[in-house]
Amino acid sequence: MGLLSILRRLKQTPEQEVRLLLLGLDNAGKTTLLKQLAAEDISHITPTQGFNIKSVQSSGFKLNVWDIGGQRKIRPYWRNYFENTDVLIYVIDSSDRKRFEETSLELAELLEEEKLAAVPLLIFANKQDLMTATPASELAESLNLHTIRDRMWQVQACSGVTAEGVQDGMTWVCRNIRFRKK
Repeated sequence: MGLLSILRRLKQTPEQEVRLLLLGLDNAGKTTLLKQLAAEDISHITPTQGFNIKSVQSSGFKLNVWDIGGQRKIRPYWRNYFENTDVLIYVIDSSDRKRFEETSLELAELLEEEKLAAVPLLIFANKQDLMTATPASELAESLNLHTIRDRMWQVQACSGVTAEGVQDGMTWVCRNIRFRKK
C-alpha cells in the first residue's frame, strides 16, 4: 500500500492541511529529507539559518513540512512553531555518536512541551548509508524511547541521501496523523 492510497483513505475533507514539524540537531539531515520529500535536488544544501517550509500536494492533502534550523542558538525558537503541529518528525544523525546525549536531551525537552502533548512522533534515524551509523534499534534503546507512553512513536532507519526508508516513515506518519480540531 503506497503513500497515495493511504492519503486517499485518510482524506476527510478536500484539501485537508497537515502540519509536520521537522526538528533535530544541526547537521542531522533535516533539509536533505525535506528536499527528498519535495522531490528536489539535494546536491547543494547549506545549513538552515531560520526555517524552510515546503508544501507537498498529495491526493487531496496539503502536507506543510516545517524544517527549523538545529543550531544551538536557534533551538530556543523552536517553541514558536509548536502550535497546531499534527506530527513531530525528529531527525538524528545515526553516525554521530558523540552527540547522542545532546540529541536525547533536546528530544526529552520537546516531549515535555505542552503544545506538543500527544502529538505523534517519528524519529528518522538518518544517515544509515554510512558505515558508522548506529542501527535504529540500538539508537532507540540508547535514547530510552521505550519509556514514551503519552503518544504514538516510531523510529525509522533512513538515508536522506539515498531516500531509503523515507517513504516508510511517511507511510507511518499518514497512518498516525491526529488532525487538530478546526
